[in-house]
Amino acid sequence: MEKKIVLVTGIGGNVGQGILRNIKKTQFPIKIIGCNVTDFSAGNYLCDTFYKVPYAMDEDYISAINSIVENEKIDLIIPSTDYEVYYLSLYQNKLKTNVVVSGLETSKNYLDKYLTFLHHKKNNLPFAQSYLPGDYEKGKFENYIVKPREGRGSRGIHINPSDIRSFDDSYMVQELVTGKEITTAFYVSKEKALHGFITLERKLENGATNECFVNRMYDKQLQDILEKMISCNHFTGSANLQSMVRDNGEIVPFEINCRISGTNSIRSNFGFEDVKYTLEEHLYHISPSEPNITEGSAIRIMLDIIYPHNSNISELKDNSSQHYIF
Repeated sequence: MEKKIVLVTGIGGNVGQGILRNIKKTQFPIKIIGCNVTDFSAGNYLCDTFYKVPYAMDEDYISAINSIVENEKIDLIIPSTDYEVYYLSLYQNKLKTNVVVSGLETSKNYLDKYLTFLHHKKNNLPFAQSYLPGDYEKGKFENYIVKPREGRGSRGIHINPSDIRSFDDSYMVQELVTGKEITTAFYVSKEKALHGFITLERKLENGATNECFVNRMYDKQLQDILEKMISCNHFTGSANLQSMVRDNGEIVPFEINCRISGTNSIRSNFGFEDVKYTLEEHLYHISPSEPNITEGSAIRIMLDIIYPHNSNISELKDNSSQHYIF
């Protein structure tokens, strides 16, 4: 394979770091450029070269990305955060290289969870019942959650707050569905077809998967949901459906991420290699490998990256800094 250069954004988070590790796992001849909004994070050691960039919503973000593209001769950009997916889709015509993002309307609908609800309701797709705070009638749900329409992880959420009217329309009220929590990663090919998916039943810690196992019990129901979602959206590459399964087996989605999601580092070990599919299709322009889902479970642990004899963090830019993992 030809030597290529890939830019991965948001390497400070678990999504970006998983993408970096999965790129290395492919053993494709790829030079990895990473960027983040801070000078240093745990993902730096996985990159050949690192750049600091503004937040995606800043007016200088696209020019900063294009500067990296020109300096490093980037062949492909893989974003790892929801906001970057949206803004890179919005300004795709200004980018000087290819980027893996879904269509603008799809990216917008799935960045805003209330727009997600409206979009799914319009297209007769399942989604947890949701309201703006000013429209919610007391007693509608036995239990409810108030959360930001745009956000990630478990930040800014409130369970059964007494005064819903104190929240403005940047929040939404959603039924708090109880049952099993599952996360389903799926990949949409260039032909706009479902290439495959994998579902993990999971436990969360600070909004991210901590323990999980492969659960194929709901594959038929999920395939029906995913294929209908694909038919009324413009997905590109990998995306993620988060759902609760009620005791009666009903699947209730409550969030969709229009990007590679945080369990990518886990699921690639269970036969669903969506980072590899992304590189095959969008970097090397070949057909993506076939998924081969296997059983298994995983737990995340904390590791330390040690930089001996160097107490100046500002000097630790990429994997050229001496380090070891403990």
